Amino acid sequence: MQENYLAKWLANELTEEELAAFKKSDEYATYQRILDASNTLEAPSFDVENALEAVKNKRILHAPKVVQLKPFKRFLQVAAAIAIIMVGSYFYINSLHENFTTQFAENKVVMLPDASEIIMNADSEISYNKKKWNSERNISLEGEAFFKVAKGKRFTVATDHGTVAVLGTQFNVEGREGFFEVTCYEGLVRVTYKGSETKLPAGTSFMVIDGEIVPSEEPTTQAPSWIDKESTFKSIPLKYVLNEFQRQHNVTVTTQNIDLGKLFTGTFSNTNTDLALQSISVPSRIKFKLEGNKVLFYAESAP
Repeated sequence: MQENYLAKWLANELTEEELAAFKKSDEYATYQRILDASNTLEAPSFDVENALEAVKNKRILHAPKVVQLKPFKRFLQVAAAIAIIMVGSYFYINSLHENFTTQFAENKVVMLPDASEIIMNADSEISYNKKKWNSERNISLEGEAFFKVAKGKRFTVATDHGTVAVLGTQFNVEGREGFFEVTCYEGLVRVTYKGSETKLPAGTSFMVIDGEIVPSEEPTTQAPSWIDKESTFKSIPLKYVLNEFQRQHNVTVTTQNIDLGKLFTGTFSNTNTDLALQSISVPSRIKFKLEGNKVLFYAESAP
C-alpha cells in the first residue's frame, strides 16, 4: 500500500480504483476497526464561558498583592529625620569637647582657657567642654595627670573611681584599673569616693587599691616624681609597679612565678630602660629577661 493511502482514505480523497485496491490490502481491516472504535468515542462536555471565568479567578487569586505603603513610608521619613537629628546632635556635642591623649612613654602639657595647666602622664586621656568652661570647669580623666589650677570657680576632675574638687591649687590624680590616688601639693582638695568626701590639705594623699582605702605616705616633693622622669612607689603592690614600667617604657611585660601582690618601695627611671629594670628587680629579688620590646620578670627559683 502506498504511504499516502491512509491519509487520503481518512480525508475521502481516494479514487474508486484506489479505494478498491486499498480494501484488498492487509492493513485495511486494521485501520477500519480503529476508525469504527474512534467514532464511538465522545469528547467530554466543555463550557467555554465557565472555563474563561475560572482562568480569570485563578489569575486574581495568585496575583501579587499591592500594599499601600504611604503610612509606612511616612514612618520611615520620621525615623530618618530623628536619626539625622540624633547623629547631628552627637557630633555637635562632641565638637564642643576638647580631647587630649598620651601614648606609652609620652607626656603632654595642656593649657586650659583660664590658664590652668595640666601635665599628662603616659597612657592617659582628658576631655572638657570648651563652650561651658567659663561656667563649669569640669575635666574628665582616664589615667594620670598633674593639675595646676588657676583660682576661680570650682574645678572638678571626674574619674571612674571618684571625683576631685578644688578652687585653686596643685594636685595629682591617678585613676587606673584597680588603682586610685589623689595627692594635694598646695591648697585644699576634696575627694569624693563612693559617696563619702575626704578633705586633703597640702602634703596629704588619698589612695584606693583594689577597692580598699589604704594608708598613703605623705609627699616630700612639690610635684609628683614622674614630672621629673621618675616613678616612685611606697608600699605599692608589684603588679602596679610593673604596669607603670610598661607604660613609661612602652615595653610588653610578662611574669612567671612572681608574687604580684608583694609590696614594692623604690624608684625607677622613666627614660633609661636598663636602669629601670635593675631598680625593680634587685629590691624585689626577681630576675628579668629583655628581648626587643618584651621583658619577662621571673622568680630566682624559676627555671
